[in-house]
Amino acid sequence: MATLFDKIWDAHVVHDLGDDWALLHIDRQLLHDLSGPHSLQALLDRGLKPADVDLVFATADHAVSSAPGRTGMTYPPGGRLWTALKGLAADAGVRLFDLGEDGQGIVHVMGPELGLVLPGLTLICGDSHTCTNGALGALAFGVGSTEGVHALATSTLRLRRPKQMRVKLEGRLGRGVTAKDVILQTIGILGTAAGTEHAIEFAGSAVEAMSIEARLTLCNLSVELGARSGIVAPDETTFAYIEGRPFAPRGAEFERAVDHWRRLYSDADARFDQDVALDVSDFGPTVTWGVSPEHALPIEGRTPDPESTPDPGQRGAIQAALDYMGLQPGQPIAGAKVDRVFIGSCANSRISDLREAAAIAKGHKVAATVTAWVVPGSLAVKRQAEAEGLDEVFRSAGFEWREPGCSMCVAANGEQVAPGARAVSTSNRNFVGRQGPGARTHLASPAMAAAAAITGEIFDVRRL
Repeated sequence: MATLFDKIWDAHVVHDLGDDWALLHIDRQLLHDLSGPHSLQALLDRGLKPADVDLVFATADHAVSSAPGRTGMTYPPGGRLWTALKGLAADAGVRLFDLGEDGQGIVHVMGPELGLVLPGLTLICGDSHTCTNGALGALAFGVGSTEGVHALATSTLRLRRPKQMRVKLEGRLGRGVTAKDVILQTIGILGTAAGTEHAIEFAGSAVEAMSIEARLTLCNLSVELGARSGIVAPDETTFAYIEGRPFAPRGAEFERAVDHWRRLYSDADARFDQDVALDVSDFGPTVTWGVSPEHALPIEGRTPDPESTPDPGQRGAIQAALDYMGLQPGQPIAGAKVDRVFIGSCANSRISDLREAAAIAKGHKVAATVTAWVVPGSLAVKRQAEAEGLDEVFRSAGFEWREPGCSMCVAANGEQVAPGARAVSTSNRNFVGRQGPGARTHLASPAMAAAAAITGEIFDVRRL
């Protein structure tokens, strides 16, 4: 009676250290420009090289500019990190997918699309949203700098086995509802601490019906539930997505791999420390109102009234969030005026996300008061979108079409929302200052973001 997590964890234990601790083998390690240079430098300073350099991959995404025609030095502070990553990757023999090269992109977008992420693997990266990759049935999680260096040197990590939580999402999604709406509402219902010290498995009929790209969005926000990892059992949808990708097994090797992957699921009698079921049939388009992903509302909703909350601490936190966001208690969230729209990030920058946004943008114009950007998640996504004419749809509507990277999600590249400005963003965090000092961020789906750009306000996409 094993869970999916159990099966992957147990297959990777190099040594049982007791008291739920184990030395775990790490199959893949991804590096990016924000944390990768530090890890590689620390490794090389010790006179070491990666234990298995063929399983380590790097890309530039966090700190580089996304401006049209950019180079690595367009944003000089990011350029220093880009230069360091290039040089250190070469010194260590690590494969780098550099700017303008096939494979470059946001680290959690390019990994799956290249076939670097496979069911049953353990995968790490120095980024908390590494949990995204669990959508393919991998045990994927973010690590700190010290852990990253240890894994580079040994292909192992000392880890404590977490508790386990299953979130079953049942029912059919309504019109205008996407995986982003589902995970935001789920976080709003369960709270950002629900998955603390847990690994989460997403299951249920709604998850089974999702595409891999939708599942990637779902797992991307696992960490916003407090969990370090999120995972979905691989199925026929997974196998079809993987087949033919550059680093995926081929031919008879692929068939053998699929035979193994079919056994990666939670047994019917498997037990979880937490088991939650939600019916998504009544979920609607969703947007956040405050400074945490759990501050999520259906588009018809109103901001909370602190005075209706009995707990003084909670009352103060709600009022502080409203003050920061420039909103009033009990205010309808629809209709709030918008200054910026950002469509991108590892949560929502894949080709399906851009198609959803373009379908709303087509035939419309961005409101005169709004600056709107579309930032593809990888060079492959950018090329595919341009082949389909999506870039022209966005440009004609008044969106700026930019180069692949993290861009305004993390604001580590000079691309920020101005203080006090209100942004609708398809990213995954709306923390205070996340998109720049004083920036007011509302999280939403690509379709909802496009609707906000066109109308100049937070708007129900179903009305378009």
